[in-house]
Amino acid sequence: MANSADRPPATRVRTTDSARNMLAAGEFGYPVGHLGHLTEQQQDSLVEFKTLCEEKGLFKPATDHNQSSHDDVTLLRFLRARRFVVQDALQQFSDTEKWREANLIGDLYDNIDIADYEETRKLYPQWTGRRDKRGIPVYVFEVAPLNSKTMSAYAKSSAKTSVGSSHHMQAPNNATTPPRLLRLFALYENLIQFIMPLCSNLRDRQHPTTPISQSNNIVDISGVGLKQFWNLRSHMQDASTLATAHYPETLDRIFIIGAPSFFPTVWGWIKRWFDPITTSKIFILAPHEAYKTLSTFIEPENIPKKYGGKLDYDFGMPPILDPAEEQHITWAFPDAQQRWPLGPLRWIPGKDGTLVALAVGSKGGKDRREVVATLHPDGKADFAQTQASAAMNEGMEKLLPTQSKEEREDLTNGHT
Repeated sequence: MANSADRPPATRVRTTDSARNMLAAGEFGYPVGHLGHLTEQQQDSLVEFKTLCEEKGLFKPATDHNQSSHDDVTLLRFLRARRFVVQDALQQFSDTEKWREANLIGDLYDNIDIADYEETRKLYPQWTGRRDKRGIPVYVFEVAPLNSKTMSAYAKSSAKTSVGSSHHMQAPNNATTPPRLLRLFALYENLIQFIMPLCSNLRDRQHPTTPISQSNNIVDISGVGLKQFWNLRSHMQDASTLATAHYPETLDRIFIIGAPSFFPTVWGWIKRWFDPITTSKIFILAPHEAYKTLSTFIEPENIPKKYGGKLDYDFGMPPILDPAEEQHITWAFPDAQQRWPLGPLRWIPGKDGTLVALAVGSKGGKDRREVVATLHPDGKADFAQTQASAAMNEGMEKLLPTQSKEEREDLTNGHT
């Protein structure tokens, strides 16, 4: 993948009425280039891409007994990132597959210690539990807590990342990504393994059959001084570069709030970390513009009060699901909707179109495989049916709950 600094400079989206109106009208981004909204040429590119990936051993198509190794949603992210130039997408996809294998990304997400995961989650963008007007999840990221003391402590902690009882977690010698960044990518895995499928299966949106594969981010840089930006520069550049390379097209709109007077200097660094497509989606908002711009894309009920909306959400809190989301989820234990499960989560297929939420990760060296909820796109499902559905899937018996009642309560004891 070419370095973004070598590409033509991107044009930053400014917060003019015309720019907002064009974006609100859907002239850029989702759903253009997504499933159900492909041109004939883009569809041909997808077919060609899958064929080449299969020939290179990077992709396995679905069979009567197995799902494909990668879904079309994932493959299209790489094609969009490369403007549907198949050979360019193939190179980036190949590089990503090698990176995932070298760093055991899948194993990391399924086996990371819950405490390690939560320590990392508190330092990076967090899902509010809400979505924008198109059904795309809304994240919030406050940069001020990432001071030198916090980052120094995190660097020491992440060097000792625990991954449960799996014997597969010893990374090979060619793994080059440092532990502090690997933990971050466990959060990206949560986005693509859990948050996006959840939002995709909620049909109360304009394009209900088009999967969600991106996220919105409100980035709050209030109170961050030039020295703190400088201290964070290397870390954030490394994280952004790797994310752009290996999780392309997972960012949609980025709203930067609370920019200080010196931010044009900082912006000169930041815009080099992203590809031109991503930088074109960044809004840098003055205080008086924040709510006006956010409410163009997000309903007031889903905007945190801090930014002028009605949502009682603060950075660090667990997600607060909206009524539409709660309507389709049945939790495994009382009051779970008020206490979002800690640690990594993923979906496994249930019966009759349901999805079963599985809490993974590890605690005290013991792997966690706990069914915590079910999602039924057409309405509430009975949790007893959820467990039976999971058990009926080949190989899923080992994923059913193994924890005691006390351990289960401990896994959902809220966030501090």
